[in-house]
Amino acid sequence: MHIEADLNYVIDTGETPIIYVDWPEEEHKARPPTYEAHRCLIENGRPHQNEFSLPTHGFTFLYHPSKVRNFYDADSITNVYDAEVAELIKSQTGASKVLVFDHTFRTANQTVANQNNTRGPVKAAHNDYTDRSARQRLRDILPTNEAEECLKRRFSIVQTWRPIRHPVQAEPLAICDGRTIPNRGFVPIQRRYSHRTAETYHISYHPDHLWYYFPDMTPDEVIVFKVFDSDHSKGVPFTAHTAFDDPNTPIDARRRESVESRALVLFE
Repeated sequence: MHIEADLNYVIDTGETPIIYVDWPEEEHKARPPTYEAHRCLIENGRPHQNEFSLPTHGFTFLYHPSKVRNFYDADSITNVYDAEVAELIKSQTGASKVLVFDHTFRTANQTVANQNNTRGPVKAAHNDYTDRSARQRLRDILPTNEAEECLKRRFSIVQTWRPIRHPVQAEPLAICDGRTIPNRGFVPIQRRYSHRTAETYHISYHPDHLWYYFPDMTPDEVIVFKVFDSDHSKGVPFTAHTAFDDPNTPIDARRRESVESRALVLFE
């Protein structure tokens, strides 16, 4: 079973796009990326939800209730959710150490966004790290000596995506089978903050891409997915994801609210 929906893909113009994040004084210098919409088939992943794996597909889908009741409470995130995410990723990867370092909350509900300082859904096919920015993120997080030692071994960055407060009916997440992403068509985009510069891959269209989504995903469910793996012999090194407009969204649907968590995954 599948649906058809428009997904936004970046156009490679030959110039590196530049975005300024939370830095309004510099926004006039931005060179935003250009996108084109492609009508894509997006498969319902629920009939296959027990078949996906990080090494094979770049993502997995799990039933994983959280003890957190208010995800907008910073103490609950620090004292409860960080440990939940770390243990989940450790169980899925066999890592020796997992360091959760970031949580991004997203919603298209402007009232909720203003109250909780959240961002809107990203409706463009992308991967959150490049080879360069993943290694730099490791250096940002760890002490210098430890970082240099970890760079000599395998490490990954793995993310989780979870709805919060209610099931998702609007702006769901589509995620791509990493095996169907050719080793080309990646446009690095600079994301400049006042204190650092990050880099993400936005993805150009390819007809082989196989997309999945999980209708009516609940807060007790989570997608775990790779965004970087230094050892390509361990399977798919990363995948792509994007929010999209589901043509089956009810007119009165509540806007999606979600939390995306990022973790540094270290191996001995």
